[in-house]
Amino acid sequence: MKKIAILQSNYIPWKGYFDIIDQVDEFIFYDEMQYTKNDWRNRNKIKTQNGLIWLSIPCETKGHISEIQRICDTKIVDKKWAKKHWASIQNAYAKAPYFKQYKDMFEDLYLGKEEEFLCEVNYKFIKAINNILKINTKLSFSQDYGLIEGKTERLVDLVQKAGGTEYLSGPAAKDYIDEKLFQDANIKLSWADYSGYKEYSQLYPPFEHGVSILDLIFNTGDDAINYIRNKTNE
Repeated sequence: MKKIAILQSNYIPWKGYFDIIDQVDEFIFYDEMQYTKNDWRNRNKIKTQNGLIWLSIPCETKGHISEIQRICDTKIVDKKWAKKHWASIQNAYAKAPYFKQYKDMFEDLYLGKEEEFLCEVNYKFIKAINNILKINTKLSFSQDYGLIEGKTERLVDLVQKAGGTEYLSGPAAKDYIDEKLFQDANIKLSWADYSGYKEYSQLYPPFEHGVSILDLIFNTGDDAINYIRNKTNE
């Protein structure tokens, strides 16, 4: 039995993203898909004293909507973004209980090597955060396997090429996934459930679930993974 998940890379994603990674044997970055502006690919939210703010990586976009721009081809256009984001994170979380524990690591992620492509940044952060959470899931890329045509067909094909017997999907994909194609391929289709996450001691009430995983890490430290795995509805 081998469980697979396939998702576009996101920038410092929320805990639900890592919940999916944690539940599968192999997580495939689906960055050959169309880049969408003002989406989770290049931005996320953090909590601050003045409420929620967006941290957005400035990326190039093609001039015409008809032009295909894949996530894996999307370039970063302003090299100052990393210093700005790190300054905002320091201001927001300096008083968090575990900020000092992870400060040097994240400072190096932000102020170290400058990546040219958005997908490189996303992968770098996701890999580092997996290490913090002690998630050992194999990370791979859709480019490793090649894509066929058809929204659901290519997902089924990727799972088969990766040797998978089960596919874990985000709930939003219910709008377009053809479940019968998974049945015909003898692949079990499961849906991620984002309900039941426990609240933790979070700066600047009221509590907000839908923020970057950085919030959970800086506020709970080594215990962060338990707030992802242990849900009230399980």
